[in-house]
Amino acid sequence: MVDGLIGKKVGMTQIFDESGTAIPVTVIKAGPCVVVQKKMKDRDGYEAVQLGLVEFVKPSRVNKPKDGHFKKAGVPPCRILREFGCGDAPEAPNVGDQILVGQVFRANDKVDVLGTSKGRGFAGFIKRHNFSGGRSTHGSMFHRAPGSIGASAFPSRVYPGMRAAGHMGDANVTVRSLKVMRVQEDENLLLVKGAVPGRNGGYVTIKKA
Repeated sequence: MVDGLIGKKVGMTQIFDESGTAIPVTVIKAGPCVVVQKKMKDRDGYEAVQLGLVEFVKPSRVNKPKDGHFKKAGVPPCRILREFGCGDAPEAPNVGDQILVGQVFRANDKVDVLGTSKGRGFAGFIKRHNFSGGRSTHGSMFHRAPGSIGASAFPSRVYPGMRAAGHMGDANVTVRSLKVMRVQEDENLLLVKGAVPGRNGGYVTIKKA
C-alpha cells in the first residue's frame, strides 16, 4: 500500500481525551485519491505510484499533455498530483484504484505533513529573522535597523547569505512526527495533533513518518 495521501487543510480545533485534557488538532481532508500512474523498477528505476486528489476541475484548466495523461489512465482530471512510495509489489495498487484515508492511516500513527507556509510579503529584519533591534529611549536613533553587514575596508562587500529584509513565507515547510489522533473514514478526515503549515483550504501532503 502507498505510504501517504494528498489532502486539504480544513482548520484547527480541539478534542478531549479520556481524562478530559484538551488536545489541539488540525483537521485535514485526506483524499480520496486515485492512482494516475504506476512507476516500475525495470522501466523507471524505482517503485512508486502517482496519486491525484479527487476533486472537480474545469476542463479548460487542463492542458493537452495532462489531458492525455489522464485519459491514458482512464481517470478524471486532477488538480494536484504527487508521487508516493509503495511497499511490496503485490500490495501496490493499480492504475485507476481509489485510495481512502482508512486504508493508509490509523490512530496513533506518526506522520510528516508537507505544505506551503502563509505568504507574508516583504518583511523587515525583526519580523523575518527575529532581530532584537535597538533601544527606544535616551536619544537612540537605532530602532529597527540591521546593524553592521560588513566592514568597508575588508571585505568591502556583503557576504552571500547575509540575513536581510526580503520576501517572507510562501515556502515549502515540513512538520515531522505529528501524531494521528483520529481517522474519520466516513468523511475522509484526518485529525493530527498540533499545527500544520499553510492556510485553511491549502493543499498538503501527508506521509508516514
